[in-house]
Amino acid sequence: MDLHSVSSIIFNYQIFASHSTKEGRKEGSMLAIFHKACAHPPEELNSPASQNGSKKPKLPQETLNEFLSLHPENTFSMSFGHAAVLAYVKQPTPFLHQQRLFCGFEDIYCLFSGSLNNLCTLNKQYGLTKGANEAMFVIEAYRTLRDRGPYPADQVVKDLDGSFAFVIYDSKTGTVFAALGSDGGVKLYWGIAADGSVVISDDLEVIKAGCAKSFAPFPTGFMFHSEGGLMSFEHPMYKVRAMPRTDSEGALCGANFKVDVYQRINSIPRRGSEANWTEWDPHS
Repeated sequence: MDLHSVSSIIFNYQIFASHSTKEGRKEGSMLAIFHKACAHPPEELNSPASQNGSKKPKLPQETLNEFLSLHPENTFSMSFGHAAVLAYVKQPTPFLHQQRLFCGFEDIYCLFSGSLNNLCTLNKQYGLTKGANEAMFVIEAYRTLRDRGPYPADQVVKDLDGSFAFVIYDSKTGTVFAALGSDGGVKLYWGIAADGSVVISDDLEVIKAGCAKSFAPFPTGFMFHSEGGLMSFEHPMYKVRAMPRTDSEGALCGANFKVDVYQRINSIPRRGSEANWTEWDPHS
């Protein structure tokens, strides 16, 4: 049984661009929270100012409740025990310039924002039907990497042409995989909750409220794997550097991350069937 032939088993929802509230705030439309035992973000994302300041980070359930309260009539959430929660907003009006997708198949779930210009080509390459959307494709690409690993993960993500952000949760293995396109057309943020959980959302205000100072923009052109960590899919042979970041009050916030062009990764990756993409080898 595969993704190509079981469309009746797939639950697949399509949502659309964020709209502005009466106060003019642009609302986000997706939220993912992962327990610290599932995801292991960079230590520099956690700011000591979050514990010392007057504004404290919130527990995951509090952040989820706030996100749901912003969209009481059209929000869907799915919890996986204490390990993870995914939530997204269904928008009734089809503003197609910024689509949001949610798809689940065989214990793999994907939140996707944006669009891929070369989706038809990618679907053909992976043996999917023409009707498969971006979230379906991302799940199939992840399954291929996880089960067979024919290509380096950075190469697969780099082949995506368009403005995009996605978050995958593999509930069978407890794996988190996220990426943000390099063109800046889609925004994504991440931070650390009060219990150390990782919070990822396109809603900056929800991230700020839930993570206090321990948050930052998710770096463009990067991907994150819960076991392999953070790396640039555009420059996979270079190390990543954390850049200290302060807010307008001078308080230390979660760090920004960028490619360190002066430090290459000195390793000889395994090749062929021995290569395991979850170990985040730059190239197989």
